[in-house]
Amino acid sequence: MQKVDVQLGERSYPIHIADEFSALIPELADAAQVVIISNPVVAAHYLEPVAALFPQQPKHFLLPDGEAYKTLASFEQVLSFLLEQKMSRDLVLVALGGGVIGDLTGFVAACYQRGVRFVQIPTTLLSQVDSSVGGKTAVNHPLGKNMIGAFKQPEQVIINTQVLQSLPAREFSAGMAEVVKYALLGDRQFIDWLLQHAAAIRQHDAAVLAQMIQHCCQMKADIVSRDETEQGERALLNLGHTFGHAIEAFMGYGTWLHGEAVAAGMVMAAKLAHSRGWLTEAELALTIKLLVTFDLPVVAPASMSINDFLPYMKADKKVKAGKMRFVLPTALGKSTVVADVTESELLQVFA
Repeated sequence: MQKVDVQLGERSYPIHIADEFSALIPELADAAQVVIISNPVVAAHYLEPVAALFPQQPKHFLLPDGEAYKTLASFEQVLSFLLEQKMSRDLVLVALGGGVIGDLTGFVAACYQRGVRFVQIPTTLLSQVDSSVGGKTAVNHPLGKNMIGAFKQPEQVIINTQVLQSLPAREFSAGMAEVVKYALLGDRQFIDWLLQHAAAIRQHDAAVLAQMIQHCCQMKADIVSRDETEQGERALLNLGHTFGHAIEAFMGYGTWLHGEAVAAGMVMAAKLAHSRGWLTEAELALTIKLLVTFDLPVVAPASMSINDFLPYMKADKKVKAGKMRFVLPTALGKSTVVADVTESELLQVFA
């Protein structure tokens, strides 16, 4: 087992990485009330072994699978279930699934009776390396992704790398987009490591995947520990997301997977940086090569023009004082947040 600690004072918590479902910390294992939130696809494989972590039989609530169900309607359904079951404030919620389940369960945990404990058990690569760590919780709105939510840290994160063996290839590739993001925004050596281990990663080599996941979790844990509520440095984790969220919202949630949209968004950000002279032609090409290596899209949907992107980008959470903000690479392994991108510059990305 490998362990990464998210250092947040009294709200610090561990991330356990193993090839099985690890035992819970005693305080959670002894919880009087436990509800597992999942979807039918994940539950068919993993509900039973996760329920076995608890001495009592937990209740469970299943939501339909997919980004299309990360909504206020689903949020209300879970709350109604908890109220019907007369769950109290000593409840522990368990998010068993990918980013949709994790984000929605965390938002419920932040709101139910003004806050209850919860555990993240991510079952996709994307959720294991990114969304399960850091306490961002939210649901989508037709006018924007993750626009309604709260910061709510889990009590712990349990990562079982073996679940990735049954993950569909498209979902695995989508998760690799977030892995590549960490390399591009802050770790040049990690870029080389990913290229050197690309074959092993694509073959789901257990030891290599565990090392990769731990590295990403450590990077995110360090950033979150320094900037929990995204007042500064944590905004860098949105590399590719301003463009990517626009793609997801315009195309319809679930049409493009989150990681696919972020991958195309990172290339758009890299092209913007290249137009400013921050990235060389070779660095732009290496960015694209890295994403292509893991079967990710590197161009935006052909049906989208700049006029389709702008309304979503102007309503993005990162907008301040009416100005759009973008995370742009200034070199491979280094990024910054800018608020002076003009529409004429954006046009060059679509040229």
